[in-house]
Amino acid sequence: MNDDIQQLNLLSIFHYVIAGIIALFGCFPVFHLVMGALILTGTFGERGNQPPAFVGLMFIGVALVLMLMMWAMAVAVWIAGDRLKQHTSYTYCLVVAALACTFVPFGTVLGVFTIIVLMRPSVKTLFGYPTPPIASS
Repeated sequence: MNDDIQQLNLLSIFHYVIAGIIALFGCFPVFHLVMGALILTGTFGERGNQPPAFVGLMFIGVALVLMLMMWAMAVAVWIAGDRLKQHTSYTYCLVVAALACTFVPFGTVLGVFTIIVLMRPSVKTLFGYPTPPIASS
């Protein structure tokens, strides 16, 4: 039991770290956002050879969508770290662990280890689930 609590606390710390990395990677589309703004204002390219305005809008739109998705995922992973430490919201932690697997390679490792730990019956009891009955033969 003490081992499970220690592993959940360690996973919680790793969730915070991965959330920070995801949030940092969510800032990378800022370059596309700036480029889209330059296209819209007409300061990108030569005077007579500028891209159409819809190209700038596409750059801005795609950048905003990517940034918001990454930051939302970072917040979800951070919250899962809090929930793991508090031993609450078992299903939420399991779903976020599965979604974290999409962030290769570190999110995948974290997600797989979190799922493995959360599948243990002793960890389920920490989250308030009843102890499963022992099958008799």
